[in-house]
Order: sequence, then C-alpha cells, then structure tokens
Amino acid sequence: MSSNPVAETVASLMPRAQVELTELVAFRSVADFDQFPKSESEAAARWVADALTAEGFEDVALLDTPDGTQSVYGYLPGPEGAKTVLLYAHYDVQPPLDEAGWTTPPFELTERDGRWYGRGAADCKGGVIMHLLALRALKANGGVPVHVKFIAEGSEEQGTGGLERYAEAHPGLLDANAIVIGDAGNFRTGLPTVTATLRGMTMLRVQVDTLEGNLHSGQFGGAAPDALAALIRVLDSLRAKDGTTTIDGLTPDASWDGLQYDEEQFRADAKVLDGVDLIGDGTVADRIWARPAVTVLGIDCPPVVGATPSVQASARALVSLRVPPGIDAAEATKLLQAHLETHTPWGARVRTEQIGRGQPFRADTTSPAYAAMADAMAVAYPGQEMQYAGQGGSIPLCNTLAALYPHAEILLIGLSEPEAQIHAVNESASPQELEHLSVAEALFLRNYAAG
Repeated sequence: MSSNPVAETVASLMPRAQVELTELVAFRSVADFDQFPKSESEAAARWVADALTAEGFEDVALLDTPDGTQSVYGYLPGPEGAKTVLLYAHYDVQPPLDEAGWTTPPFELTERDGRWYGRGAADCKGGVIMHLLALRALKANGGVPVHVKFIAEGSEEQGTGGLERYAEAHPGLLDANAIVIGDAGNFRTGLPTVTATLRGMTMLRVQVDTLEGNLHSGQFGGAAPDALAALIRVLDSLRAKDGTTTIDGLTPDASWDGLQYDEEQFRADAKVLDGVDLIGDGTVADRIWARPAVTVLGIDCPPVVGATPSVQASARALVSLRVPPGIDAAEATKLLQAHLETHTPWGARVRTEQIGRGQPFRADTTSPAYAAMADAMAVAYPGQEMQYAGQGGSIPLCNTLAALYPHAEILLIGLSEPEAQIHAVNESASPQELEHLSVAEALFLRNYAAG
C-alpha cells in the first residue's frame, strides 16, 4: 500500500482484525436450528453488538426478525447535515458440509499459505470486519464524515427473509443515501470489482409419492411405481443434454455484455476435474450471470450403506433455481412448480413447497456513489481500474432495500473472490483483500461525503 494515512492505519490494524475474525468465526452461527444450536447464532449477534458499542455506535439493538433470528443494528452519528450510509454484512454462515473434508477445523480461523481459512471468513464475517476496519481508519484520520447505519443479518444464507420483512415493517430504519453491501467479491484477487447484478433465487422442496409403503423389489419391482425413479426422472427433465437449464416457459438464452470470464480460468476456479465438460452453452459469463440455473441441492432417499432391496414409496428433493435480472422470481417459481408437476411420470403424486425466494438485482452504475467508489479503489489498488461484474448468487435484501429506498445508491463489494471457495469446504479469505477493501471503503465514505 502507498503512504496514504488511511492505508497505513488499516495496515496497523490487521493483527487486531485477525484476532477479531478468529473470535467471530468460532461461533457456529448456522441459522438452521435443526442442525446447530440457536445459542451459537445468538452469541455471534452479541459479539457484533458489543463491537458496535465499543466503536461508539448508538441505538445498538438485537432485532428479533420474523424468521426467528436476530439482526444487529447500530447508528453512528456523523457531522450535522452529512449524508447517511448503510453498511451491511451478515454473521450467519453456511453449514461446514463434510468437516472431515476441511484441512483445518472449519470454525477455527487458521492461517495457511497466505490466506485465512474458516467458515464465514469471506462470507460474510470478513465483511463485518471490513466495515469495522474502514470506520476505525477514518476515526484515526479526521473522523467519520457521514452518518453510518450498520446492519448485520442473521439468516441471509437460509433465504428465510427475516430481515426483509423486518425492514418492510420498519421502513425508516435502514433508510440511507447510499448502501454498501459487503457480501460480494472481486472478480479476481487484486482486481477491484463492484458487483452490478445479482441473480435472484427460488427454492422448492418437491416430494413424490407412489405407494402406501415400501415393497420388496423382487416381488413387486417391474410393475410397482418407484417414487425414487420418478423423482430422478423429473429432476433430469430440468436440464437439456448439454446441461442447460430447461424449465418450460423460462428463457435460457440471455447474454452478458460486460466483463467476460475466461473458460479455462473458470475451470481452474471451479476445480473442474480433467476431462469433465462444463455444462450449458454461450459464454461462461452468460451462464453464471445472465441465465437461469437449476441445482438439485439434496435428495432424501436411502443411503447406499444399509439399503434394502425395496421399491421406494416416497422420495423428495430440494431444488434451487437462480433467476437472472429481467425475470421475476415469483413467476419463475410458478414455472418451476408447473414443470415439476407436468414432468412427474406415471401419475405419481407430487407436492412442491416453497422454502425461500428472492428477486434478482441490477444496480445503477451511473450514480455518483459509483464514481466515488471508483476513485477510492484506484487508490486502494494502485494501477488498477474498478471493474463491473455480475454474481450468480443471491442477496434478497438488495431488492427489498431498492424498493423501500428508490433514491438510495447500492454498491456491492466484499471478500468472496473465486479463491475464497465460499459455501465449500476450506473457505478462506485473503488478508490482503481485506486490507485493500477496507481502505477502499474508508476512502469511498470520505469521497462520497465530499461529493
């Protein structure tokens, strides 16, 4: 980093940031309380609340949201007449998946090969730390020039909409001139990037029933309708031969005209095995940012170990559909439900249940906040120009905030670059990215206040 005083301050705060992220990662704050104790999420929320209080935030509160989780709110007053900026992150995390697949324990932040490994290090507990670093750097160099609202969500990964519904019921709470969502990531490590679009998401649980109970496959197999086979067939109908998502009535051929994603680089980032093809057609950017994408997240059926020779009476799956900008998530949900029902074979009974849903998002990149961020990133990343990219993931709160506050300028930055491997085993964050982005955010707040 250069001799910029803000950059020097952030650099001096990095050891403290590592300690704090270690503490925050240690909470097993998965907002699925059938899998993880609610007390872990509550403890993480209290940690964030205590951190805000220590930084001088007022009105710090644990907000009980309608989905049974807590979001953490705080307000830091700035100079009289200053603009207001909302800083967002979430402290809940994805489950660790197979803990045996982690090189080091998922809830112990571990430094290895220049990165910090742990569940939530990048997505998005690192975002909480990024906001704190930026504010501390400003406080040490003349003060924070804007009013700051801080919100840390407790159930973003579950898509259950608690904070969205809370915000709708309290419409003045998160109102701001600009909103910085700290839950995205650079297109590549060291390449400053703002995320201009997000795909929305709908999630359905589908259950197929064919028999009153399981039957002996030798006695009844061949004529008795197998629910698991029916489920496999209907799930297979969701993709064309090349893997393109094919849902009746849903257009799969939109294109992305911005920053492109080299196919070989994508293969390396996604760790695709040698000889295995990518799925779909069009450019990689088309496929992951501009088009719908279906994923079977899980199937309930007998495991191989202990399986009996039975025709299955029931089977169910959890299906996720990512919805690009330009497609309404509610309409996509109806199309997905209709497709599943239409393509279920043999007259099998099929039921679908919506588990979560969020609309896609497109930012206004011509707004003054983007110019302020571009200038800030040029300083934080010397010699680099800020890029605009899409993201295939979903942050449902973005659309809620855009609807509630149409005047607000929304920017998405964060630590979830490809090497971070968010949602997978061995998630990690780059401390260099944390440092650079914290500087960029601090300088953005200064630029935006002066604009």
